[in-house]
Amino acid sequence: MKPTWDKLGEAYADSSSVLIADVDCTTDGGKDVCNDNGVSGYPTIKYFTAETGKAGKDYDGGRDFEGLDKFVKENLAKKCDVKTKEDCDDKQKAYIDKMGAKSKAD
Repeated sequence: MKPTWDKLGEAYADSSSVLIADVDCTTDGGKDVCNDNGVSGYPTIKYFTAETGKAGKDYDGGRDFEGLDKFVKENLAKKCDVKTKEDCDDKQKAYIDKMGAKSKAD
């Protein structure tokens, strides 16, 4: 699980809307975080959004990279904003620029 989680963290390292983090519940510093968030079994995956509030929600989907990445893309990551190009990758930005240079007739 740890290598997959680390790969997911690397994939979203530059994201302005998603933070992939982990807590070691067996350490003194981690025990309080885990207790405060209702984590009692390991590994536990929780996600936090405005809708879940501070309590968060347990993730119960696939634990392979593809399953985790799909969940993040569909539920957590902000979508590319065409007007500001915020949260757009380089490919999306290039396409926006290309299409923006065309006339309405094109």
